[in-house]
Amino acid sequence: MENQLIKNKPVFKPKERDFSGVMPGYKIYEYLLVLNPHEALRDKIMEVKQHFFDAYKNASAIYGKPHLTLVNFVQYGMMEERLINRLEVLAMGFPPIKVEMKDYGSFPSHTIYINVTSKVPVQNLIKNIRAEAQRLMKLNNDNKPHFIMEPHLTIARKLQPWQYEQGWQEFSHLHFTGRFIADAMLLLRRPVGEQKYQIVKRFEFKNLPVSTVQGDLFG
Repeated sequence: MENQLIKNKPVFKPKERDFSGVMPGYKIYEYLLVLNPHEALRDKIMEVKQHFFDAYKNASAIYGKPHLTLVNFVQYGMMEERLINRLEVLAMGFPPIKVEMKDYGSFPSHTIYINVTSKVPVQNLIKNIRAEAQRLMKLNNDNKPHFIMEPHLTIARKLQPWQYEQGWQEFSHLHFTGRFIADAMLLLRRPVGEQKYQIVKRFEFKNLPVSTVQGDLFG
């Protein structure tokens, strides 16, 4: 039964980026747009990630803070201000999201994650972002944004075969529950080729009527 469940999982494995067609001399950043759990839940998830690292020696498990990725993309730094303005308006009209998480899932054979069970509100947000901001997230035809339509919170990724097999054998039998209210999304960035992300902007979900948002945009 477990093997059947694994086979039915959607497989997500990001491809290597190709920057051969970009304009020379312009700074390029890699961006993440994420939902951020509250501190107590982040600490709880970090304990899980630390356990995975101690058991299976996968560095990605303890690198970076826990977050739920909505979209990742690369873009010229000169596009950032326009993108921020677009995301700010979008967030103003969107309500806070209740995110429910339960137990673990995997993308064979490279990633183990915590399941997000309240997928629909997160997917609706991602669809809104794609509709309103996709054009500003596309660097070129070889570097399009990747929208994470299967919401999940990564424990460990880029696993070697033995790390995945042994790790999933353990985590498929473990339990986890957690929930948080996402009242904002964060835009993170790092220069291409570097490891550490920095927070660019926090966009609060204000659930304002469309007319109010438009008034703020065009007033």
